[in-house]
Amino acid sequence: MANENLVKMRCTECKRINYFTSRNKKKIKEKLEMKKHCKFCNKHTVHKEMKK
Repeated sequence: MANENLVKMRCTECKRINYFTSRNKKKIKEKLEMKKHCKFCNKHTVHKEMKK
């Protein structure tokens, strides 16, 4: 199943879900944290993986 590895990315400033990405949960145990552009904040902010 392709949806097993799909994770939501949430902006740490405005708390909105902006991105969906995949992650190999067997190899990467910790939660993802990336700096991405938030269209609501209109700047680059840290986006963290959240629960499904």
